[in-house]
Amino acid sequence: MTDPLRPSDHADSTSDDVTQPRLGVVGWLRWGWRQLTSMRTALVLLLLLAIAAVPGSLVPQRSADPNGVTQYFTDNPDLAPVLDKLSLFDVYTSPWFSAIYLLLFISLIGCVLPRTKHHWKALRSQPPRTPARLSRLDDHRSRTIAVDADADADAVAAAAVESAAVQLRKSGYRVARYDGRGTFSVSAERGYLRETGNLLFHGALVGVLIAVGVGGGFTYTGQRVLVEGQAFANSLLDYSSFNPGRFVSGDTLTPYSMTLDQFDVTYVPPGQPGSGQAGDFVAHVTTQAPGGDPQDGEVRVNHPLDVQGDRVYLLGNGYAPTVTIRDAQGNEVFHDSVAFLPQDANMTSLGVIKVADGLPEQLGLLGFFYPTMDVLPSGALTSTYGALEYPTLTLRVYEGDLGIDDGTPRSVYTLDPSGMTQIAGGDSGNPAIQLMPGQTEDLPNGLGTITFENEAPAGTVGYEGSVKRFASLSIHRDLAGPWVLSFALLALLGLLAALFVPRRRMWVKATPQGDSVLIEYAGLARGEDPTLAAAVDQLAAKHGGSLPEASGAGGSGGAGAAPARAADPASADGTASTTPPQSHPDTGKVD
Repeated sequence: MTDPLRPSDHADSTSDDVTQPRLGVVGWLRWGWRQLTSMRTALVLLLLLAIAAVPGSLVPQRSADPNGVTQYFTDNPDLAPVLDKLSLFDVYTSPWFSAIYLLLFISLIGCVLPRTKHHWKALRSQPPRTPARLSRLDDHRSRTIAVDADADADAVAAAAVESAAVQLRKSGYRVARYDGRGTFSVSAERGYLRETGNLLFHGALVGVLIAVGVGGGFTYTGQRVLVEGQAFANSLLDYSSFNPGRFVSGDTLTPYSMTLDQFDVTYVPPGQPGSGQAGDFVAHVTTQAPGGDPQDGEVRVNHPLDVQGDRVYLLGNGYAPTVTIRDAQGNEVFHDSVAFLPQDANMTSLGVIKVADGLPEQLGLLGFFYPTMDVLPSGALTSTYGALEYPTLTLRVYEGDLGIDDGTPRSVYTLDPSGMTQIAGGDSGNPAIQLMPGQTEDLPNGLGTITFENEAPAGTVGYEGSVKRFASLSIHRDLAGPWVLSFALLALLGLLAALFVPRRRMWVKATPQGDSVLIEYAGLARGEDPTLAAAVDQLAAKHGGSLPEASGAGGSGGAGAAPARAADPASADGTASTTPPQSHPDTGKVD
């Protein structure tokens, strides 16, 4: 109490006489709602959403790459179960990602709605009254015009303000006249598009969230591998893998069929720069809707084909050797074109053939296909070119249980030989089977024969066309895509308006002073506006040039003279005060 710098009624915060009021349940809920709906919280949640989406690009997702998830479990048997418990293989449907998503959605709505209401009121309200002392504003100009003895100074001042109002209105300002005792003034305001753009940006973000959340339920993605000559029907049973949205069922799929007629690939010839590289991929397909005529189409890399609202993308391609297996009596037990997955740029490919029935034991064949086979110095085989110049198929043969009888799903591209006996290749004592198109070899232990079919038409020179090709296609339907794009464009437009449209207020006041009239110009920016000073100068110069000659303007401060800062009448030494006025935080009115 003896401290001279403290007022007599000062109370220390540690005093027992001061107690904070209890918020209660309603108070805490109100506090939590205000924290959640603040713009700061919305920005933090938006950042968290971006960070939460990062694992979706680091590890494979079941919705987009189920085979990749299976392979990740095989390659990382210790880490994969931990990541699975954290839902990192299903990031976008995980509880923690959904929680951030919903909180961001609520926060944005809680931010946008009150601001929209406040902005609507501001659009309908008049510009604020003219401050009493414009000279206290940083951007202030003034000029004095002379009035003839037979002229009315009040009329001259009113006409000058009216001409300023017309000029400001033509420049896009909303204007209001505020005439008082002995003064005439006009208040103008523009730049409401800045706040409109800000609200449009945040509203568009809400639209993006709604489009992604709702539209994702009607979206589906499926993969299908088609060999040349093979057809596909748009049904759940005909997909290799299918990932539907929550509102998608087999009845909602649009019926149509698609046949892969031919797959063309061009390679850079040997001896040229980039030799062996593929130049172009084209899948020639025929599509047909129920009751419609067949339609020819092409699927290229980054050039999908639209079919009945679905978009068909080309994901990959490779060779599909046609293999026929017969038992010891010559009966055909297997005949199919098997897709071999490329392992390098020269199309060295790996494939698996499984024979479940027709032989004494189940048979598994692990093969490598070389479009242009060559032998390395180490004795290993490799492919030196992607085209069919010297196609060769090698196979290791396993006999035993394929592990498919217990109902456990198995990938057609992998073979688990743990419960089988190797009877050809490796350490089996029998060499691996090696075939070229059209050749037939005996299977070990008198099991039968295997033939590598030559698919080339009669009269074909060389091996071109002797092996079929396959195309890996992705069929995708995204009803949310156009909506997301539309809202994203709206958000971009709103952001540009919020960043580059200045929000400012301008005032022109005329004060009669006997045989002259003092005209003042001032501006105030709502936020950063580096062009405000130039705008005030332009207003003063243009308005000064438009003052009528009949006003008797003349002298260095008359009409047409360069605008100059006037002395503040309230200042004792004649210098202009630069203390900025105080503005109300809600209405923006300047005292």
